[in-house]
Amino acid sequence: MARIVGGLGTSHVPSIGAALDKGLRDTPEWKPFFDGYLPAREWVREHRPDVAVVVFNDHYNALFLDRVPTFAVGCAPEYHPVDEGWGPRPIPPFEGATEFAWHLLDSLVENRFDPEIIQEIKVDHGLQVPMELFWGRPSGSWPVRVVPIFVNVLQYPIPLPARLYELGQALGRAIESYDSDERFVVLGTGGLSHQLQGARAGFLNREADQRFLTEIAEEPGKLAGWSRQRYIDTFGGEGAEVIMWLVMRGALNPEVVVRHRHYFAPASMTGAGMIVMENA
Repeated sequence: MARIVGGLGTSHVPSIGAALDKGLRDTPEWKPFFDGYLPAREWVREHRPDVAVVVFNDHYNALFLDRVPTFAVGCAPEYHPVDEGWGPRPIPPFEGATEFAWHLLDSLVENRFDPEIIQEIKVDHGLQVPMELFWGRPSGSWPVRVVPIFVNVLQYPIPLPARLYELGQALGRAIESYDSDERFVVLGTGGLSHQLQGARAGFLNREADQRFLTEIAEEPGKLAGWSRQRYIDTFGGEGAEVIMWLVMRGALNPEVVVRHRHYFAPASMTGAGMIVMENA
């Protein structure tokens, strides 16, 4: 049967992609951030996952207010980068793991989830940036196929943190029941602390960010029990999107081993974090 080789958590700040496109990777401002991902890239090269399930949110690029699914699963054969206002980024399209995506959709319904089914969509920095951070920019095709899980964390009401943790547990069962010898990795993306508008524009909470990087591994049930308002108060209006990491964590075993952890602030206006976990 298929197996999960690890869970990856990371920020998906759009300026990260812009820095790579502009050749700023080794500038004094960005080098400490990118260097922190080198051990994670080595981990990915060593474990060679076949499929990456990427949990992220669209930022009103492919989905808009006329349709806002709480949860959606992509089952397309290919996902192209969307134009976020400066033209599509010069990265290859992402090949979809369509057979597993349909298995996942059926399994989620069996587990009392009712996701929207998406068979054609482009993907923005929410998926692009994490993939490039962990796999680098390939000269040809990406060495891993993807299944995107879209979560609404922009238009209220957003889902409960506990519900996202339950979604992750259902995802883990779907992978374990998939008749394949493929290796899976689950990416939870978003955050960490930031707020882009309102009276707290520019808000960062470095202490809470670093505590979160510890507790997502050691006390995920505690984080799943937080209210949505507590996430907003702690991490900022946009930083509340960090609840998507709970899907990744729920897919793993209760006990995990942390292989790598990295924190950098600010990346643009965001506290940026990364973690690599394996089942204990």
